[in-house]
Amino acid sequence: MSTYRFEALVAPRAIALVGFEAGPDGLAAAALANLRRAGFPGPIRCVGSAPEADEVPTLDDLPEVPDLVILATAPEAIPGRIAEAGRRGAAAAIILTPDVSEDLCEAARAEARRHGLRLLGPGSVGLAVPGAHLDASLLAHPPKAGDLALVSQSGTVAAGIVAWAARREVGFSAVMSLGIACDIDVADCLDHFAADIRTRAILLSLDVVVDARKFMSAARAAARAKPVVILRAGRHRAPARHATTHTGALARPDAVYEAAFRRAGLLSVDSLDAMFSAVETLGRQRPFPGHRLAILGNGRGIAALAADRLADRGGTLAAAGALGNPVDLGVAAGPEAYAEALAPLLADPGNDAVLAVHVPTARSDSTEVAAAIAETVTRLRRGGGRKKPVFAVTIGEEAGAASRLAEAGIPRFPTDSDAVEGFLHLVRYREAQDDLMRTPDSLPRDFSPDVAAARAIVARALEQGQTWLDPVAVSDLLAAYRIDSVPLTLAPDIDAAATAAWAIIAGGGAVALKVVSPDIVHKSDVGGVRLDLTSEADVRAAAADIILRARRLAPEARITGFAVQPMIRRGKQRELIAGLAEDPTFGPVVVFGRGGTAVEVIDDRALGLPPLDLRLASDLIDRTRVARRLAAYRDVPAVDRHAVALVLVKLAQLAADCPEVRELDINPLLADETGALALDARVMVAPEAVAGPRPRGASHPRFAIRPYPVEWERTLTLKGETVRVRPVRPEDEALFLTFFQSVSAEDLRLRFFAPVRDFNHAFLAKLTQLDYARAIAFVAIDAASGLMLGAVRLHADANHASGEYAILIHGDRKGTGLGHALMSLMIDWARVEGLARVDGTVLRENRPMLAVCRQLGFTKRPDREDPGLVKVSLALMPDSGPDSTSP
Repeated sequence: MSTYRFEALVAPRAIALVGFEAGPDGLAAAALANLRRAGFPGPIRCVGSAPEADEVPTLDDLPEVPDLVILATAPEAIPGRIAEAGRRGAAAAIILTPDVSEDLCEAARAEARRHGLRLLGPGSVGLAVPGAHLDASLLAHPPKAGDLALVSQSGTVAAGIVAWAARREVGFSAVMSLGIACDIDVADCLDHFAADIRTRAILLSLDVVVDARKFMSAARAAARAKPVVILRAGRHRAPARHATTHTGALARPDAVYEAAFRRAGLLSVDSLDAMFSAVETLGRQRPFPGHRLAILGNGRGIAALAADRLADRGGTLAAAGALGNPVDLGVAAGPEAYAEALAPLLADPGNDAVLAVHVPTARSDSTEVAAAIAETVTRLRRGGGRKKPVFAVTIGEEAGAASRLAEAGIPRFPTDSDAVEGFLHLVRYREAQDDLMRTPDSLPRDFSPDVAAARAIVARALEQGQTWLDPVAVSDLLAAYRIDSVPLTLAPDIDAAATAAWAIIAGGGAVALKVVSPDIVHKSDVGGVRLDLTSEADVRAAAADIILRARRLAPEARITGFAVQPMIRRGKQRELIAGLAEDPTFGPVVVFGRGGTAVEVIDDRALGLPPLDLRLASDLIDRTRVARRLAAYRDVPAVDRHAVALVLVKLAQLAADCPEVRELDINPLLADETGALALDARVMVAPEAVAGPRPRGASHPRFAIRPYPVEWERTLTLKGETVRVRPVRPEDEALFLTFFQSVSAEDLRLRFFAPVRDFNHAFLAKLTQLDYARAIAFVAIDAASGLMLGAVRLHADANHASGEYAILIHGDRKGTGLGHALMSLMIDWARVEGLARVDGTVLRENRPMLAVCRQLGFTKRPDREDPGLVKVSLALMPDSGPDSTSP
């Protein structure tokens, strides 16, 4: 449902409260008191046994239809009250009642959907919109008006943040407590506040994500629009299931959540202190380019502590300027000294931000210094030029100092450590935004996996009832994706193992012998691996000992034979681990880290959600400690990092192509300057068993992020010429730039409704970097020349009910039918995605486009606000015209 009828929740015209049975100490009475304290301008009606003069028996007796109904009744009465509110025409309800059972939640949700009514809760502490004088909550402290939206699954966390913010003059555009979230969830709130012009940043506190795909789509869209800070509770809760592979053990839920937050571009914090630091920073300072910090203080020690903390947290101290860095003003430094030092630091291009630290002394008053800092910063910012961010630390609780800094919009912190964290919050947010807008490398054009062979291997194993692929099948699966592995021979008994080993030994090599059993995942646990065998006798003895030990340590295990491989001398190769794990919330996860038998003890790993490209894979590598060992040192050459990253990309592609692969473990993956080699691998498979309806579109049913929709690639023949049409990819930025440079200014005006002269990276990235869960763009490319001929795009609304299209065709290809073909393909995608309507806006003078719309069945009507525009609409489902709405 997403943002459907959200306005009635956050901007109601009339409110009704139900559930005063508990008297003046009940939840309804507390909510009523907060509504009145906030000065809500509309009517507030009490329903039931409320000690109020304007109390009415039922919702039907109200003199007006309430937009919002607040329920604090007994749990068993909630479904009936929801039905009553729906029949009365209410648009939203807040359920304050705690401890509502799952069955009652489902009954309430069913009644709400029947009437198109939105629900917040149960177990919610309500919501507050200070700017609208709305406080329909149980919060003890009324939140101040501001531009931060707070969304929390926990009511106590929300109350704590609001109480903290009240003492620091930090305000909110809205505060929303979700409770059990039987209807409105985190993703719905992200969609709403991302588009809310009164909200500059979003703060999230959550415990669990229920719908990973919906959450990731909303989070990525919101993070592109404004800063999103997230705090997750229960990070160290024990996993619900026991992992069977190394990669599965490394992919703990907390690590997967962090990987998801990072991929979505969210700023993740690990404590309320860090959240408060982020709140203080975002409440006063916008994100900025750069990462170099200049520090000044009234003492060498306090400034050095700030510099040390910056280094400890991976920050960058700006190069020393004329005054040095850190700048020591001396213990007696007063307001004049700070003002005099700040001016050149703010003008210095060698730093990107300034941290001013002050410790009060008998000769230096905090309030006076804060006033000097505030006045200097305000004066220089008014003078024009870059508004460089300034952070301040005033040791001690000086209300006057805090007030002066707050008036100037300068974040103020009680300690140097907090200030450095605040600075780094913005730096990391900016880096996340840069990552979102960066054009990634594409998979090499000559890489084409044998998907049919891979799927046949998996299908054969499932038909035979296997959970684990046998070693030959594992080797063949890796080969289908051109992941190099050590050749092996599968030997059913000791004699066959000796025979297979002789071919290696006769050539002067040594043999590795490994037990093969569908019931033994970690062979070393039962002594199932023997290395450096140089004779048939050694092989026979080792095989017999392996069987003996396996039967003693794993008596129930089925021994199906041995894997015989040539020994690989590791030399200067690095032992890594790479693989796939299955997370119950976010689906497949790519795992990378330091390999070996102690991999879980060392716990040096990084996780990423597929799909991956080479840039994301390289970032995954960089987030591990072992990444430093991949560089050259002493007489050891650097590892071919491209080859390692390519393995990770190929594994992500394998996960997309073969959803039945649940876990894949390459340990070790040996890497050196010549490439990467899988020394040992195991693969677990299981049939697809996705509960509920399959997600929209023909994509991986468990991917949290929709992969590139290869199934929508087409080859067209128009006027005797071959045109290839495919979904737009991030690496198409250069293609679009060349296209725009060749299109006439008039055609650009017809597309963008205004002259366009600057095709910068940010502009092009918005056109080429798509979230396929809510948008599609098709590009047409001439098969002979490789030149772009045109493109059409469709962006679905947050409710996934309708989408708005835009199209641009090169002037040389008008009249060839290309526009009609692209529009038809876009409409087909909209139908498959379940959209009810496609809308568009066309300049009245753009007759060719209006003609195509008419041929395709669009209706048109004048734009009410601009007579030069025409609104066009195509209904894909009954009753989905331009004026219709749906829950």
